[in-house]
Amino acid sequence: MFAIYAPGEDVARYCYYGLYALQHRGQESAGIAVSDGDNILITKEMGLVNQVFDNRRLATLNGHLAIGHVRYSTTGASTWSNAQPAFKVSASGRGIALGHNGNLVDIGPLALELGARGARCTTDSELLTTLLAERAGAGSGPLDDIIVDACRRISGAYCLAIMDETTIYGVRDPHGVRPLMLGVLDGGGYVLASETAALDIVGATLLREIEPGELVAIDADGIRSRRFASAAPSFCVFEYVYLARPDHRTPETSVYAARRRMGQLLAEESPADADLVIPVPDSGLAAAAGFSQASGIPYAEGLVKNRYVGRTFIQPSQSLRQLGIRLKLNPLRDVLEGQRLVVVDDSIVRGNTSRQLVRMLREAGATQVHLRIPSPPVRHPCFYGVDMATEEELLASGRSIDEICRSLEADSLAYLSLDALISASRRPADSLCRACFDGRYPIPVPHAAPTDTHTTLPVLELAAHG
Repeated sequence: MFAIYAPGEDVARYCYYGLYALQHRGQESAGIAVSDGDNILITKEMGLVNQVFDNRRLATLNGHLAIGHVRYSTTGASTWSNAQPAFKVSASGRGIALGHNGNLVDIGPLALELGARGARCTTDSELLTTLLAERAGAGSGPLDDIIVDACRRISGAYCLAIMDETTIYGVRDPHGVRPLMLGVLDGGGYVLASETAALDIVGATLLREIEPGELVAIDADGIRSRRFASAAPSFCVFEYVYLARPDHRTPETSVYAARRRMGQLLAEESPADADLVIPVPDSGLAAAAGFSQASGIPYAEGLVKNRYVGRTFIQPSQSLRQLGIRLKLNPLRDVLEGQRLVVVDDSIVRGNTSRQLVRMLREAGATQVHLRIPSPPVRHPCFYGVDMATEEELLASGRSIDEICRSLEADSLAYLSLDALISASRRPADSLCRACFDGRYPIPVPHAAPTDTHTTLPVLELAAHG
């Protein structure tokens, strides 16, 4: 998610580069909405950022404020109609565009308020956009008041980039589950982005994080901020494990430094007798380097990654994930043959990558494969914006470490302890969401939470990703 207010700049192109830096957060669709102060123009399509936008299309998006989005669906079909930014026009003719990173867990009250109009919505993001447009059309006051009132009535994980014709708004839920950063451009203007890497690529200087429970508005008068809820931080620890780019910076640490510490701590907790440490690229690279440093076992690159294949974990179906794994990684036989390997991957969720990987490494001549995972076992579903919707699909749910090891056909398997993971993040334990590891959900989840994550559900039962 990316937003920019910068009069005199080519904001659509800034948005394009910002979304390019955030492509790892969503690969199904991409969209940009731009305003010239009078009208909002929106373009969105299925596909990657560089497939959706080219110079010709970007040249048609003229204005001085914009928001952009790349989508990774957890609930709600992966279709054009669900691509973002979502857009609605109010009865007064005012346009509202919205991009959402996260997952709402209780949208029933909003759907009931909207009645038939709410029932036609297929994601929580569309529902929220519809509500804002209806209230704006009814003359319910300034848009920031309308947004604040809506946010006080919803529950879940959400970072929002919202715009009308003249203003962009950034909103972060009271728990701060997902990241949202504020930056300033050298020539004037401001940028909001899900990760600092997007600020870096457009030459913006990081000012600060948007705080949990905060709304910021940016327009011709500059920045204004207001609190709509008390902060109760529960930042997603899985951002450190997998979701974020290694060059993303939090106030406490960089993701790269955290992952390297995770590997070092894993080597101390679970040593192995082996000849080489190899990473599973890309999210296992830093942890493998840390494991090698702490253990004294030489580091080697034993797997070649096809850079033109997306992240298999965030593919929208099981069959596509499995196909992606076969396309993504290929072993280097010259490096692996006759070697006892420590293989460091970021996590094991469904087990697809790990199981096939062990077989590939043995076929390439490895004599032993010891899996070392710099995060705890994923035993519980996530309802806050990560595609882990049911316990049944999680390999570690209801299984011991030995049973998981046998299932993966590895010689040994060890995970990092939760305490060590928290230590590596440099954040206090009570400021992190660890629900996928320990089952303690900081935001209550209704019993009607969805179990099939990629179908279009009736809105009263929906807990959809943005």
